[in-house]
Amino acid sequence: MSDLYVSWEEYHANIERLAAQIHQSQWEFDQILCLARGGLRIGDVLSRIYDKPLAILSTSSYGGKDFQERGNLTIASNITMTTATLGKRILLVDDLVDSGVTLARILEWLQQHEEFAITEVRSAVLWFKECSIAKPDYYVDFLADNPWIHQPFEKYEKLNPSDL
Repeated sequence: MSDLYVSWEEYHANIERLAAQIHQSQWEFDQILCLARGGLRIGDVLSRIYDKPLAILSTSSYGGKDFQERGNLTIASNITMTTATLGKRILLVDDLVDSGVTLARILEWLQQHEEFAITEVRSAVLWFKECSIAKPDYYVDFLADNPWIHQPFEKYEKLNPSDL
């Protein structure tokens, strides 16, 4: 298994490919729910392309050295959104499906919150790893060798304000 290094250009091109794939499916949705942090940039771009409101749910599962150690999944207690309701049809966005635990748990979490009155959720990611227990509805690249993905913004995880 070799690592996958992604440039900013490749990253943005993948977001555009994902947007095109969703469009070609002709599925209509009310709002985008992105998982922070990995899905923030993707959700923002899709929100602009589709002119749909963006909601944010913070999650965390990685830490340790170089943020490459998977730990327990933490899910925020609330969704941040500017609309009165989440909408009935939600596009759930993240950067990747690695183990699939986050995707599976978030789908369960959304079902447990009946106050959202969601009728359909579809998921969209840039990368889908074969080792995942959950399959996203939309994805750009299927990674059969399950590489560690180095995204272009990783440099900021090692940068301190005093380094600037």
